[in-house]
Parts: sequence; C-alpha cells; structure tokens
Amino acid sequence: MENFNFYSPTYFVFGKSTETQTGEYVDRYGGHKALIHYGGGSVVRSGLLDRVKASLDAAGIAHVELGGVKASPHSDLVYEGIELARKEGVDFVLAIGGGSVMDSAKAIALGAVYNGDFWDFYCGKQGGVTKALPVGTVVTIAASGSEGSTDSVITLMTEDGKQYKRCADGDILRPLFAIMNPELMVSLPPYQTASGIADIMAHCMERYFTHSRDVELTDRLLEAVMLTMIKEGRRVTANPNDYEARANIMWAAMIAQNNSTGVGRAQDWGTHHMDNELGILYGCSHGAGLALLFPYWMEYAMKSQRTDRFVLFATRVWGCQLNLEDPAVTAMEGIKAFRSFMRDIGMPASIGELGGKPEDIPVMVENMFHGAPNHGNFVKLTPEIAAEIYRMAM
Repeated sequence: MENFNFYSPTYFVFGKSTETQTGEYVDRYGGHKALIHYGGGSVVRSGLLDRVKASLDAAGIAHVELGGVKASPHSDLVYEGIELARKEGVDFVLAIGGGSVMDSAKAIALGAVYNGDFWDFYCGKQGGVTKALPVGTVVTIAASGSEGSTDSVITLMTEDGKQYKRCADGDILRPLFAIMNPELMVSLPPYQTASGIADIMAHCMERYFTHSRDVELTDRLLEAVMLTMIKEGRRVTANPNDYEARANIMWAAMIAQNNSTGVGRAQDWGTHHMDNELGILYGCSHGAGLALLFPYWMEYAMKSQRTDRFVLFATRVWGCQLNLEDPAVTAMEGIKAFRSFMRDIGMPASIGELGGKPEDIPVMVENMFHGAPNHGNFVKLTPEIAAEIYRMAM
C-alpha cells in the first residue's frame, strides 16, 4: 500500500423526504444567501425545486436561481453563474441534480472567489483549488458520486466551436452536505438508471486495475461495490420502483467516488478521458460511453499487462471458474461477463451504435491530448494506443 492523505468532511443526510431539511443544513454551514443551481425538467416538474425553496424560506435563507445545466456541463453557464454569484453577493452554492449540476456548481463556487478565469484550474495554469464558496447538494441521480468527491469536470466552449473537457479538484470542493433521497430516482428513465450503474462500476474499475501491491482491503471494498451494482442493477431493471435497490445504488455511487476505496493505490482514469470525447462528439451519457469502452480497454490491457488483476476481476466479481492451465481464458471470461451485463441493462457495446465512424478517431485523439499529454496509469495511453482502442470499439 502506498502513502496517502484522505480528508472527507461531507455530512450525508440519507432517506425519504430528506430534501425538506435542506434549509436547515445551509443554515448549519453558515449560508445566508444561496445560489440554487439546477438543470431543469424533472427538478421543476416534480416539485422538488419548490420543496427545496420552501425549506430555504423556512430557515430564513435568501436565494437566487440559475437553471439550464446540461449533460457535460459547459463553461458558458459557469461564467454566467460566477457573474450572478458576485452580483447577488451569495455566500453558498446549492446544487440540485446529478453529477453535471454538481460539477457546474463547484466551478461556480471556485470561480466566484478567484480573481481570474476559473478555467485556469481546469487547464493546469493553477494547481489544486484551495478557495471556494461552500457547496451543498440535493442529489437526484446515482452515478457520478460528485456529492462526496473533490472533482469537477467542465467542458470549455471555444470561440472556434471546439470543446475540451477537463477536471479540477481540491478538498475544498467536497460538498459540505449531501441530501440523498432515493425516492427522487424512481421516475428516472431506464437509460439514465443504467448509465448511472455503468458510471459507478467504472469508478470502481479505474481504481481496481492498478500496479499497487498489497491493497487487499480496498480490493475487497471495490469488489463489494461492483457486486452490489450487479445485484441491484438487475433488481432495479426488473422493478424501477424498488426503493431498497435504489437506496443501495445511491449510496454505492458515493462510496465508489469519494476515494475511500482508492486510497493507497495507483489509479488509471485513461478510459474516463477517452470517454469524454465520446460525450462531446456523440452526446452519449458518461456511463454509456464508459460501458462500451471499458471492455475494449481491458482487452488491450491484456496484451501488455499482467493478467492477475483481470483474473481477480473475473473470479471475485463475476464468479468465473479459474482455469489453472490458462488463467488468461478466465480473464477474458470476466471481460465478456462485464460486457454482457452492460448489454442486459441497456448500454451500448460499440461506438458504431452511437453513430460513430472511423474517420472521427483522429479528431477525438487530437482533442483528448490537446494540452493534456498524460492519460492512464495501469496503461499509459499515447495517441497511438488511444486510437487503437477507439478502432477496436468501433
């Protein structure tokens, strides 16, 4: 196990109707005027936004609103939010939604107190974030785990029409509290639920495939989360109204990404970076892109890396029988089982299903490596390797 620092201060409020306590927690953490940040659609139609505002009103918390967050949150709305936060003198940012809303809220929180362009933290001009407005969340989708993480992923929209998706991080960006009511997910379309499950599994796999030795505890924690996703993913696919399945998935999303499962071990994240380009070019959900890319990444990794990680994945997570004469056969069975599960819950299995064409590959590779030369750890990606994996996935 490698040396590590771990700090996770988020206060979690979990269960039915907990969104009605939002005002209490904004007040507890010193908020007097909140910027409510959300996407739209179901947050408004379901009455959730009104319930949260009523809770803020009851606690004496003033508030302003900024909706319109889209999947893969864009920089233009972040700039608008920063301007609004400064103009209105808000001292708290409250995200209502899934990972995209939370990531956008974090970007607004850091940009509102920074004397410069918030993008400096995403493009590498500035290091880790050390100052930001406090952030709280009301979670509506189990997927990104952003409610318990230090990360914020934003897509920069350039004047010439190009898009670059990059990440900023810092302990200060962990939300101070997260309101988590599994009831809010019951109305999600099956595709969104499945995308969330794929995202959770991917967060585990980015940590699971490592060169670090003697990490048995976090191995077992990661395996437990993945096994839970397999069980509860099938339950919620069969019965979307299963509250207990939703509850387990919601908590697993946070556990998978707050890094308690990743301490003391090298992590990869190359597949995540490749998937960013699928989201930009084809508009697929983050989870869907990860679901289709990971099996091809694993197949490529099998060519150049030791097989023991993949054998563990196959036997411990998917219950495959170990082939003592040829463990690589077992490893491939695990990859096949993962692909089959993703297909069973409605995820795509190739870029072609998204409308992708081989001629798109050079554009994706160029954008992926533009200003960001380092990707991956278990497999260190070069432009050539990324292009090969994209071709395999076509």
